[in-house]
Amino acid sequence: MLTKFETKSNRVKGLSFHPKRPWILASLHSGVIQLWDYRMGTLIDRFDEHDGPVRGVHFHMSQPLFVSGGDDYKIKVWNYKLHRCLFTLLGHLDYIRTVQFHHEHPWIVSASDDQTIRIWNWQSRTCISVLTGHNHYVMCATFHPKEDLVVSASLDQTVRVWDIGSLRKKSVSPADDILRLSQMNTDLFGGVDSVVKYVLEGHDRGVNWAAFHPTLPLIVSGADDRQVKLWRMNETKAWEVDTLRGHMNNVSCVMFHPKQDIIVSNSEDKSIRVWDVTKRTGLQTFRREHDRFWILAAHPEMNLLAAGHDSGMIVFKLERERPAFAVSGDSLFYVKDRFLRYFEFSTQREAQVIPIRRPGSTSLNQSPRTLSYSPTENAVLICSDVDGGSYELYVIPKDSIGRGDSLQDAKRGSGSSAIFVARNRFAVLDKSNNQVLIKNLKNEVVKKSGLPVPTDAIFYAGTGNLLCRSEDRVLIFDLQQRLVLGDLQTPFVKYVVWSNDMESVALLSKHAIIITNKKLVHQCTLHETIRVKSGAWDDNGVFIYTTLNHIKYCLPNGDSGIIRTLDVPIYLTKVSGNTLFCLDRDGKSRTIIIDATEYIFKLSLLRKRYDHVMSMIRNSQLCGEAVIAYLQQKGFPEVALHFVKDEKTRFNLALESGNIQIAVASAKEIDDKDHWYRLGVEALRQGNAGIVEYAYQRTKNFERLSFLYLITGNLEKLSKMLKIAEVKNDVMGQFHNALYLGDIRERVKILENAGHLPLAYITASVHGLQDVAERLAADLGDDVPPLPEGKEPSLLMPSTPVMCGGDWPLLRVMKGIFEGGLDNSIGRGAVDEEEGEEGDWGEDLDVDGLQNGDITAILEDGEVGHENEENEEEGGWDLEDLELPPEADTPKVSGKSSVFVAPTPGMPVSQIWTQRSSLAAEHAAAGNFDTAMRLLSRQLGIKNFAPLKSMFLDLNTGSHSYLRAFSSAPVVSLAVERGWNESASPNVRGPPALVFNSSQLDEKVNAGYKATTAGKFTEALRLFLNILHTIPLIVVESRREVDEIKELIIIAKEYVLGLQMELRRRELKDDPVRQQELAAYFTHCNLRPAHSKLALQNAMSVCFKARNLATAANFARRILENPSNDNQARTARQVLQAAERNMTDASQLNYDFRNPFVICGATYVPIYRGQKDVSCPYCTARFVPSQEGQLCTVR
Repeated sequence: MLTKFETKSNRVKGLSFHPKRPWILASLHSGVIQLWDYRMGTLIDRFDEHDGPVRGVHFHMSQPLFVSGGDDYKIKVWNYKLHRCLFTLLGHLDYIRTVQFHHEHPWIVSASDDQTIRIWNWQSRTCISVLTGHNHYVMCATFHPKEDLVVSASLDQTVRVWDIGSLRKKSVSPADDILRLSQMNTDLFGGVDSVVKYVLEGHDRGVNWAAFHPTLPLIVSGADDRQVKLWRMNETKAWEVDTLRGHMNNVSCVMFHPKQDIIVSNSEDKSIRVWDVTKRTGLQTFRREHDRFWILAAHPEMNLLAAGHDSGMIVFKLERERPAFAVSGDSLFYVKDRFLRYFEFSTQREAQVIPIRRPGSTSLNQSPRTLSYSPTENAVLICSDVDGGSYELYVIPKDSIGRGDSLQDAKRGSGSSAIFVARNRFAVLDKSNNQVLIKNLKNEVVKKSGLPVPTDAIFYAGTGNLLCRSEDRVLIFDLQQRLVLGDLQTPFVKYVVWSNDMESVALLSKHAIIITNKKLVHQCTLHETIRVKSGAWDDNGVFIYTTLNHIKYCLPNGDSGIIRTLDVPIYLTKVSGNTLFCLDRDGKSRTIIIDATEYIFKLSLLRKRYDHVMSMIRNSQLCGEAVIAYLQQKGFPEVALHFVKDEKTRFNLALESGNIQIAVASAKEIDDKDHWYRLGVEALRQGNAGIVEYAYQRTKNFERLSFLYLITGNLEKLSKMLKIAEVKNDVMGQFHNALYLGDIRERVKILENAGHLPLAYITASVHGLQDVAERLAADLGDDVPPLPEGKEPSLLMPSTPVMCGGDWPLLRVMKGIFEGGLDNSIGRGAVDEEEGEEGDWGEDLDVDGLQNGDITAILEDGEVGHENEENEEEGGWDLEDLELPPEADTPKVSGKSSVFVAPTPGMPVSQIWTQRSSLAAEHAAAGNFDTAMRLLSRQLGIKNFAPLKSMFLDLNTGSHSYLRAFSSAPVVSLAVERGWNESASPNVRGPPALVFNSSQLDEKVNAGYKATTAGKFTEALRLFLNILHTIPLIVVESRREVDEIKELIIIAKEYVLGLQMELRRRELKDDPVRQQELAAYFTHCNLRPAHSKLALQNAMSVCFKARNLATAANFARRILENPSNDNQARTARQVLQAAERNMTDASQLNYDFRNPFVICGATYVPIYRGQKDVSCPYCTARFVPSQEGQLCTVR
């Protein structure tokens, strides 16, 4: 059995596969109907309108409907797209056992404990026929897949076959009045729409299930007599063919496999059995430890089965469907229908080569698993699971391709893996001795070689080399020199795919792809949420792979994407240009044409083939947010710029790529204050003073303009800003500009006009303007402020800027390949050059509709600052309507050619760490906390990361060292690598050094034990919680350490739970009953013997004091079973003697020591065996069902 999906839930009583989508319905004994996606492993929806168990459920073949029947006597028809019940069919008088849609007509058949079978029309929503005849519960009823028949099974020990042919005729509208009249009579007086065709008697007990064969006139039934019976029928009679015995309890469901000559049955004996229809013998048995099976379902199209049991369901296959194949140059050899077949990629010619003799199969999964081909010797090795693993060697005659009739005896041998390692040598894995046997084409052993690690499979790795797979690593082993050439820790590898040049290899596991070079040096890892099925390398070094429902690509740097979706899984054999060659599950060769533009474009960017990139941008239809985001992420915003027409996105990309010209053009189109501000910031960063000035003008940001003129030394324009501030009547602006200019008289004048005469006087006096100071002193009279004595005044003047006017110098670089090269083809190039020379921007600044020159002229005439009487009639200055012009000339950005090429930065060590590892601790050490949290969430179900924050920071800090070169230079960060030594290559980065290790945990455990013994429960709880928080960030090196860590999680969980209860007990002063319960529960935590004795002594004391003598006596007995010291034993005997005089309890406790239980980690109540519970995926603490979806309180 190959389990594909498994759920944990209440007892599953009904199952139904969706005919097209990867969905399955499960109806539960609790009354809930669940809709699962078995491919993704997710719960899509749940429907819970039934009152009581739902025993039957079925999908419609074409409509978005399903039907359900339950113990509430109701049949409900649901629309899963609308997520609701459409209507309810009422009529049955007892529990409904099964429901099924007809494959053609709008009918539903239902079987009930009211001893009837009803057929309903779900379109008219009426019952169209009632089939009576059974005299006990009808356990199931199903339509024949093609004929007008219904088969039913009942506890009256019979199977009945009903003919419903007349019902089909009745559903057709009568042609004339006579027919209509006869039908009225039938309706009035009862007709014979459905008649019993056969009654099959033979079972000794009630029959639980009966089913038709999909094509043959056969029926299979299963009953409480533990037998499966096979029946045959013809036009006139039906008879028993054979009985299949083997089940040890009631057979609950039985069915024919839709595609193979086998019967599948399940039973309350907790097993699923597979039987051969032709030989009528048992093929295989699959057992569960604790769960009885109730229902089976088969997928109508795919080779999938499902079984429902007491605690959920499983979706499974009986046999692998992956064909064994090998690619050699232009040829593909594969096995199909007991023949070795040949396919030529160039001509797409297919031929049968030789027949492969298969032994008489006594069990499933006997088909070939792997195939290895030697092109020089034209020999084929085929491995299968026959006899615990064996191989067959065939040498193909030169002229046999295309004939396929030359039968030959294969050379056989035992071994779980066999592959060619040289022209006429092949290696066979001997698992029992952990060695490989090198054999020649005569099947003779020529050499034996021990393997360096326990190996369960071998793969080809070049001539004379083996790739050996163990549980958690792979290595390349040189058979001649007996050396390990490469070693890599990986998830369990299922398939190995080498590139055409043997320089790269892809290691495929169930949910991951690891790309390495030929020495197993890690390059990248890809994680998939659904199963990876196959892969092949294309000619450009891109790995194309398939999952259950997608064809995807993986670039050498680890970037991946979807090429197209799949309806059914396929197995890639070769990639040639835009053509994929593959095998489907039926062993047929197929070709699929794909669009490779996206990944070729990304590959060209990665390899800096910019001429290809430009060509693809010009000629292909590359577009979409994904491509733009990818270009932006990879540091090519200037390329992304050419795909975008939205001005805001263009503006952001232009700023990111430093293209000020396009940013100015986009800012003009957007004309938003925020965008002008951001443009000014970027232009200032680049030192482009002209653009900064232009941006500040557009936003009327006079303060920033003044400061810009100050730092660029443009005193002429700064003086104009002073006059503009005067026109605007902006006193603070005037003062700032005067301060920037160092104009003392202007500052005194501004202070005087603002009414700050003391400040004006002090300013004039300090700076030696005696005439002005005397005038102001006269105005102040007696209020002249005193000047500080003994202090020398200093002149407050702005320092001279390093660069006066113009743009700051920039690092000159060669013009990029994309700058200007794509403008003609894309149609959105750089901003058109504005007229006029770069330079005097002040002359173009309008204030209040006046040019700067006009303002200057007015100011020179002395008309600002004084309001003449004669000008009042003309209305004076209209200062309320000050506006800048809608458009001002844009400065040019000089683009001079130069010779310096800036070096490309290398990849940061932190990025190398995250790309090479799927361990959360190493991602945290690299500073990539986000992916570390995602990994922990996916791997351990962790949702609350607050307790891990300090540990993440410690990991990140501990994996880096910092050096200060000199005071003006930034601090240099150095990566600290795990296992580094002086002989290590400087170009190969090791994993990060981690501050947490397993030895620290041992110390903390011992400290926790000591604190518990000493009664320091708060300190002990802190230590054990810290252990639980640290374990997810521990990296272990061996399987033994993994087991130790798992054991440590259980120990820490038990202590945390017990200590939390004990601390809670001590807080409860006014509730003696709850105190006793918590003390009692503490004794059921799995602690060390010494601590268990202390917990028992504590519980005994608490219960004895509360006069619960019977409970205290129980604890005393447990202490005496294995006493640790005389003191404890003496106390326990005394308590037992006192209790035996009056074996009663003063108060009732929620505690039954006879019934095994676990303790809820949140509510601290017992969950007895058989009760529902939920568990934490990390620490395995158990909780009552109401806590589902809450954070685990134990950790």
